[in-house]
Amino acid sequence: MEIPNHSSNSSTNKKMKKNQTLEGKFRFDLDTCSKHKNLSGAISLYETALSQNIRLNHYHFNALLYLCSNSVTDPSSKALALEYGFRIFDHMVSSKINPNEATVTAVARLAAAKGDGDYAFGLVKEMGKYNVAPRLRSYDPALLYFCGNLMADKAYEVEEHMGSMGVIAEEPELAALLKVSAETGREDRVYSYLHKLRSSVRCVSESTAEIIEGWFCSGAASKAGESNFDLGRIEEAILKNGGGWHGQGWIGKGKWRVCRSKVDSNGCCCSCAERLVCVDIDRLETEKFAQSVASLAMEREVKVNFREFMDWLEKHADYEAIVDGANIGLYQQNFANGGFSLSQLDAVAKELSNRSQNKWPLVILHNKRLRALLENSSNQKLLEEWLAQGVLYTTPNGSNDDWYWLYAAVKLKCLLVTNDEMRDHIFELLGSSFILKWKERHQVRYTFVKGNLELQMPPSYSSVIQESEKGTWHVPLASESDDKTSKAWLCISRTSTHGHLGEGVENLEASEIDEPVHCDFTISNSYESESITGNIGSNGSPGSCQSFDNITTSMTGKRKNRSPSPSRLQPLSH
Repeated sequence: MEIPNHSSNSSTNKKMKKNQTLEGKFRFDLDTCSKHKNLSGAISLYETALSQNIRLNHYHFNALLYLCSNSVTDPSSKALALEYGFRIFDHMVSSKINPNEATVTAVARLAAAKGDGDYAFGLVKEMGKYNVAPRLRSYDPALLYFCGNLMADKAYEVEEHMGSMGVIAEEPELAALLKVSAETGREDRVYSYLHKLRSSVRCVSESTAEIIEGWFCSGAASKAGESNFDLGRIEEAILKNGGGWHGQGWIGKGKWRVCRSKVDSNGCCCSCAERLVCVDIDRLETEKFAQSVASLAMEREVKVNFREFMDWLEKHADYEAIVDGANIGLYQQNFANGGFSLSQLDAVAKELSNRSQNKWPLVILHNKRLRALLENSSNQKLLEEWLAQGVLYTTPNGSNDDWYWLYAAVKLKCLLVTNDEMRDHIFELLGSSFILKWKERHQVRYTFVKGNLELQMPPSYSSVIQESEKGTWHVPLASESDDKTSKAWLCISRTSTHGHLGEGVENLEASEIDEPVHCDFTISNSYESESITGNIGSNGSPGSCQSFDNITTSMTGKRKNRSPSPSRLQPLSH
């Protein structure tokens, strides 16, 4: 084995350093200062570069500005960082080197540290003249400065500019906006930012939770709201929004009761006994989703075939569950003599029928698969019954049945039985985050244990900020645990909203409220434990979490007041 010649390597490095240009040495030394966050060393290098007429490029300026902006948090180096930071930026501009996004962000941080939020915001607004698009971090210095100094109107202006540029605020920014709104008594803005948090963050951090608690414990919060409101309008808004929120403003008046609580496996809050729901996408989102699926399907399928399916579905819209036939029939069939298990598919169809008062699901199956199954005489009777009863829709040759079962489930707003995780190219075209939100509410997974079917229904509730028709709020706190029943929640209600809406709001002290109710935290895998899947709002009297009688509505996820559906299917012919 060859032994490394360390003396040779050392001499080579020395030779390289000896032959290094001034520009090369400057770059090497600057990188070293950046690595070790050595501001004073970098400033010394900058002064030396000026004295030696070394031409500075974009990289050099950004490295220096980055060091300056990162040093303003250290009191011992802040003055030096501010002095040289702006000097270096002026030098960059005078050298006709256009700033990029990293440049603007660094200088905006310097401006905010200097106490000039307007300059920090101005830099971002002028990025367009350099053909540079701002990022969230570009806005942070100005936004957080204005929020921290209770300059609410200017903070709102920054957020509006963000929106116009397609930049979406995340939890730190929304928490800052929420805090400045709370501290300046902007009740409408607090309400708005709570809903923006709801739509962008599933569980809030502890620091955000403290801001929320601070608002609801304030005098301004107790005065916010109306005692007289239209309950019908509130309930309609909840239905329209997919459940879990109405967005119609503060309900009631009086002091708020804020406590830390937990939610049991049925979605029952252990403090106020209100039942949380599994939140769906709203009506407009659902319609857009269906249109997107249809549009993409007709680009990739034979257009006339998919259009025929869409027209057929309009006339046969009474299904409450769609079944991905291939996914179920091929489940765990990768063994010798394994194939397509019609018995598994039959078990799923029968179980869904039993759970929904003998209403059969719609099974989507490729025509090629059906023809193969019909070759076995033992399958013919069952398949012919399904065809006669409208249980089966076969997709045409050359089609991808994924488009069909997805479109049907979205269009009919019903359950989808499949273990498909929807991660392939088809679903990427539709947007993964949107798919995930829809899946939580509509996908039913399954397994066969020793031949016995087990269905995993959608969760009984969503771990997301929820606002009920009573005006109460439930806010989940971030946790490392995957156990939903161990998660802490903020339970927030008026001190008198344990009665029904419309009965009047009284100003009661928190001490007059009953002790938090006890809820059963035993996790059940039975269907009954999931029986509130499709319901919106709370049910039952305070102190109890009652089961719903309408098992069909619960299992399917369809709205309770959905308009009547067309008549049952007629036998199909393809």
